[in-house]
Amino acid sequence: MFSATYSAGLSGIEGFPVTVECNQKNNLEGFELVGLPDLAVKEAKERVRTACTNSGFPFPYTYITVNLAPADRKKEGSAFDAAILAAIFHSGGIIHRGVDMRDKCIVGELSLSGRLRAVRGILCMCVAARDSGFREFYTSLDNAREAAAVEGITVYGVPDMRALVRHLNGEERLTPTPCDHSAFGKSANRYRTDFSDVRGQALAKRAMEIAAAGGHNILLIGPPGTGKSMLAKRLPTILPPLTVAEAIETTKVHSVAGTLPRDASLLSVRPFRAPHHTMSPVSLVGGGASPRPGEISLANNGVLFLDELPEFPKQVTDALRQPLEDREVTITRASGRVTFPSSFMLVAAMNPCRCGYFGDPTHPCTCKPEDVRRYMSRISGPMLDRIDIQIELSALSYDDLSAKEAPASESSDTIRERVCRARDYARSRMGSDAVSCNALLDAAGVQKHCILDESANAIFRTAYENLGLSARGHDRILRVARTIADLDGSELIGARHIAEAIQMRSLDRKYWS
Repeated sequence: MFSATYSAGLSGIEGFPVTVECNQKNNLEGFELVGLPDLAVKEAKERVRTACTNSGFPFPYTYITVNLAPADRKKEGSAFDAAILAAIFHSGGIIHRGVDMRDKCIVGELSLSGRLRAVRGILCMCVAARDSGFREFYTSLDNAREAAAVEGITVYGVPDMRALVRHLNGEERLTPTPCDHSAFGKSANRYRTDFSDVRGQALAKRAMEIAAAGGHNILLIGPPGTGKSMLAKRLPTILPPLTVAEAIETTKVHSVAGTLPRDASLLSVRPFRAPHHTMSPVSLVGGGASPRPGEISLANNGVLFLDELPEFPKQVTDALRQPLEDREVTITRASGRVTFPSSFMLVAAMNPCRCGYFGDPTHPCTCKPEDVRRYMSRISGPMLDRIDIQIELSALSYDDLSAKEAPASESSDTIRERVCRARDYARSRMGSDAVSCNALLDAAGVQKHCILDESANAIFRTAYENLGLSARGHDRILRVARTIADLDGSELIGARHIAEAIQMRSLDRKYWS
């Protein structure tokens, strides 16, 4: 007898539907699994056979052929186990032949006892199932809450194969798993840190606000203990809340990587990733025999913080250049190619020299001039060009740190309101050309939306000629100036806006000229 059930596979962070075809022949015994399966899929034969027996059902004494279609697309992982056994049950009549399986997608690994186990990437597969027209999605209890975040499809958490058979035969119905998106909104922007914790550093806080309003990359330069890491860790607290679409895209990456918290169905806050400088290029960008997302993709729609930037191998920092421009990374292997999103804000921090005190008025620098230049040259010019804002932090005085009645510092909520207002203004100004932030404006967008008045144009011309800016640096200053004007609610970029943008870009000339 022939039967077909349906499951889903993964390619990068995108799911795709898989038809599980099963045919049984009498008077023979055997089990063949075809359809370009990897080793984990091939091993499903033993898991399926044992799970069937331990679930209290007889394994058919027939020749079973299971095909995973499309047969020319590689199938990886153990997510097809439950659908394979369901196809065998439907073909043999354990699941009634009259049950229509065409609108049902089944995803889950089988334990030897017949229970369904969680698999990676369930959100991606549920989205693919919904988009392919399936109305019901069956997965393990551990995966059900994550899958239920997808609207437009009914998700059932299945404890074991006996419960699935009883449900499909109409004997004992499973309860659909609900998803309350209002809970997602309530949990958004709950952070343990706040900008009000930061004392002093008014210029740096202003730079962080501009970076958040425009989605700009930022480099913090200063001696040890000036608050570089403290500021970077608080940047997510002033970014706009995640939209549901952004949350789903970000959650898909973490679901595939296996880094999604067990109790989370959707990530409700923007990710903050701070990898150590000993990491490899593959850890940063992603890769492996079966490509997995790297740190830049795990930071998608959030912040990637690289502390002690010159200590990172040059091969690692240069690997960032293409993702910073394209906002995605494509990894090619012999088995195929996958694309991961990488739309993140880069926050980098560094000392001005190896000892950390070059230019500090209170601590003498022990580095020779050539040592300072060698240390700073670890960051390539093309990489530096992709960092919109470069700001220098000075050491705080004793009075700044010990004053009991220090001036009240603005909270993250207050700053975030201004950031959201600036982004809303930018979207209304751009209309149909709207992108999520000014940092994403392409060359045509810069020419159309970054309009300078006469005084601003004169200042910018002088700065461009004197500083020797590249064409990329020219456009990035315009994008930052556009953000500063948006914070002021100004249609035109004025002299004050362009001057502040240049001030926040010119630090590299101090070291690299």
